[in-house]
Amino acid sequence: MASNNLRGQTAAVGVGLSDFGDVPGFTHFELMAQAVERALADAGLKKADVDGVFATLEPSNLPVVAVCEYLGIRPKVMEGTMIGGSSFVNYLQWAALALQAGLCEVALITYGSNSRSGKRKPGGAVPIPYEGAYDARLVTAYALATARHMHQYGTTRAQLAEIPVAARAWARLNPKATQRGPLSIEDVIRSRMVSDPLTVADCCLISDGAGAVIMTRADRAKYLPRKPAYLLGVAAETSHLGIAQMADLTVTAAAQSGPRAFSMAGLAPKDVDVLSLYDAFSINTLLFLEDLGFCSKGEGGAFVSGGNIAPGGKLPVNTNGGGLSCMHPGMYGVFTIIETVTQLRGDAGERQVKDPKVGLAHGNGGSLSTQVTSLFGTEETL
Repeated sequence: MASNNLRGQTAAVGVGLSDFGDVPGFTHFELMAQAVERALADAGLKKADVDGVFATLEPSNLPVVAVCEYLGIRPKVMEGTMIGGSSFVNYLQWAALALQAGLCEVALITYGSNSRSGKRKPGGAVPIPYEGAYDARLVTAYALATARHMHQYGTTRAQLAEIPVAARAWARLNPKATQRGPLSIEDVIRSRMVSDPLTVADCCLISDGAGAVIMTRADRAKYLPRKPAYLLGVAAETSHLGIAQMADLTVTAAAQSGPRAFSMAGLAPKDVDVLSLYDAFSINTLLFLEDLGFCSKGEGGAFVSGGNIAPGGKLPVNTNGGGLSCMHPGMYGVFTIIETVTQLRGDAGERQVKDPKVGLAHGNGGSLSTQVTSLFGTEETL
């Protein structure tokens, strides 16, 4: 087993979700505060216990400062580096380092957005030379990656449609999921085209919502009321900003972040019981399964076929319904952590995976630009 002084030294001890979906009348700050209040209650802690804050919000010039002011927290440690939707998985490593170094005792990772009711559409025109000149939008980048994978590896439209269908099948087991109606492969293919070959069913929701995660050191976590989910490994990588600079449209930086996170954890893909992948678009899930080592490059289409990642399949992926069917309030990364912790605790209700020991939460940011992989485990994995 690879040695690393971060492995198992900290744990998530509280998680909270705000009301989500369409929540009119709430600002992004109010939704975030609701999630934080619920996470603290879950952890058996008080706001006064929090002395490390890791957060970003849209729109704000000084996001983590704005969060601290709104919540009434004056932390010893604060971090708000923005690397897109993967920011919150990225904060796991900085929170773990701060906790281990004794810079803080209780770390809060949080995010909130009223994208839906506030009518703020994410993924507008990309302010990058070349892309901007052609009025490219965020979905354009993911459509390019999808088309290239289909061309290069023969991935079919029906195989890609398996991903939103599987996400919806999980969402139907989640009473809080935003979209719970039936969805077939034919429904996905025939739905409104957004950016060829991606239809609206291949694209994430635009919702209101917020999430919060409370972390502390492992020696303290075991005395708190909820079952800890120990951070076993985490790694981040970036490969480009603009999609035109991506060296290979079919290979993301998860091909680097994944092996490093697994090395820190002393684990391999075969050890993972449940995955939460940032599925802003259906192609994300396929690329990450390949790049993280769950199948070989180019075999993602075959791997997800036949309900393999749906309930009853061999590999449980996005068990809350993911960004495609559960929620996606602008940035989804914090929700990958929350679902992973929920599963490892055995708190997922009808969608609960049987006796999971290891969970993977993976964040994505920008135009497949930043990738952050994290691995959590129960006490048995230490």
